[in-house]
Amino acid sequence: MLRLSVPTAEQEKRWHITVICLIVLETLLLLTALVPAQLWTRLLPQSAAAALDGPYPPALAPLVTALLYVLPTLIGFLCRAWQRALFYASLPAWFSLGLFLVAATSKIGAFYLVSPDHVTANVSTLELFALLGGIGWLGRHIFKLHQSG
Repeated sequence: MLRLSVPTAEQEKRWHITVICLIVLETLLLLTALVPAQLWTRLLPQSAAAALDGPYPPALAPLVTALLYVLPTLIGFLCRAWQRALFYASLPAWFSLGLFLVAATSKIGAFYLVSPDHVTANVSTLELFALLGGIGWLGRHIFKLHQSG
């Protein structure tokens, strides 16, 4: 019984690979969500819903939205330390927003990053993903307490 509660090195490696795959998937979803609607309509002229749903068919749009909430929570759930849960859950947002801001400043100007409305939106996004990771981490510990009790 003790063997089941103590993860082996192989189990730890699988958990880390799973978390990395989830981080990559979340990053890709965020990057597609940050692409402006005008660009999607130019890239996908044959799709009537490209401005609203980007590269995803309208039937998958609710699933993509759900994944944007579930993935950071799941990442947080899979992490043992709360610091790692918050960092890993918000890392895709940091990376995606960073790429978006670099691309936007090349079109709009160097001060796009520090305009008050953009700072507020970006910080709110980062807070959301960190919070979702924290909820996942808390869920892991509540689930563990419930199992042992």
